[in-house]
Amino acid sequence: MKFIQNISGRKEINEAELLIEYRNTGDLQLLGSLYENYMPLVYGLCLKYFRDEEKSRDAVMQIFEELIPKLRIHEISNFKSWLYTLARNHCLMAIRSSSKHDFVSVDEYFMETESVLHLNRDEIPEDRLILMEKCMETLSDEQRISVNLFYLEQKCYKEVSEQTGFDLNKVKSFIQNGKRNLKICIEKNGELK
Repeated sequence: MKFIQNISGRKEINEAELLIEYRNTGDLQLLGSLYENYMPLVYGLCLKYFRDEEKSRDAVMQIFEELIPKLRIHEISNFKSWLYTLARNHCLMAIRSSSKHDFVSVDEYFMETESVLHLNRDEIPEDRLILMEKCMETLSDEQRISVNLFYLEQKCYKEVSEQTGFDLNKVKSFIQNGKRNLKICIEKNGELK
């Protein structure tokens, strides 16, 4: 159980209690106390994605602003993991909304190969990129998350399992089935002949 320190350095209240108190009161000082301990971690994560200090500092503040309403609604059992996911998704959405996209090619053999080709947006037709995005949306949540972490974020099976909480064998299955379903979707739409 993680405890939050007050200004005098004394351990005062654990995170779970702090989250409950914030949820009940909406007191931003409580939320600030909680978030302050994780700001360096959030900044580091944002810096990993943006590779820009200014954008990363802005993102840290934007993520705090996202916490204000979300923590009043959601019951969080593991704040650190939840915050990591929220911050990662914030960064990915910011990157996605910009003009820079990294995409993964679906290779022709498609089953257990790990060779991934990151495509440059300028090198392939826009309609193919749109099709790939639409096909990713057709995957189950488990498959989409696992494929995204494995290929786009280049996580190993074990890291995907640890980050998602999915069993390691399930992660392998989600990735393999997700790849197969992507291929079927793309072929069905006439993209791969």
